[in-house]
Amino acid sequence: MIEIILDTETTGLSVKEGHRIVEIGCLEIENLVPTKKVFHQYINPEGKKVDESALKVHGYTDEFLKGKKKFKEIATEFLNFIKDKRLVIHNADFDITHLNNELSLLGLEKINPKYVVDTLEIARNKFPGSSASLDALCKRYRIDNSRRTKHSAIIDCELLHKVYVNLLDQKEPSLDFNDNSDTNHEIISENEISKYLKQVIKPTENEISQHKIFLKTYLKKNNY
Repeated sequence: MIEIILDTETTGLSVKEGHRIVEIGCLEIENLVPTKKVFHQYINPEGKKVDESALKVHGYTDEFLKGKKKFKEIATEFLNFIKDKRLVIHNADFDITHLNNELSLLGLEKINPKYVVDTLEIARNKFPGSSASLDALCKRYRIDNSRRTKHSAIIDCELLHKVYVNLLDQKEPSLDFNDNSDTNHEIISENEISKYLKQVIKPTENEISQHKIFLKTYLKKNNY
């Protein structure tokens, strides 16, 4: 199954106040494994100023964004990238509302929410009463989010991928740096460690089967 981990950053919270998307990040996964296909764009909000509160979140200034492509210039490429694929988003209502606003402004077909899996909803159902923010879930699952000094769509996609795997009760293999056994292991360089997210780690047939069962149950429960 091919899915897209997706995240956006915006000039502010509400499309009713004219806020626009300033960044889109997409990470393609197949059976939970990254395919190395990525879509990432910073976007010119066409004169809409970045709210001070949004600036504190992502750090993208009006000056930085004014030279970037407009949404209409990247819309076709973006839609082709996500075509016929399920979208995995944390707090999906926010991102889908902003994406559909951009598509509506261009007279393009909107994204159907029934093709979206909201990891925030999954987390709230799985851990009722606990914080379900991306940072909180990274902490719960011991995922290193130290690069997330500010929000970034593509970094958040990489983190959300790891969270998603854990929410489905699948476990990524860990790197053991303290193995003192006599078996022959290659020494992993710092450069190789930094590329860990790009390694293709294939799930077992059982993991793939359990993933499909979970999605079928989740979608049926939510009337998708």
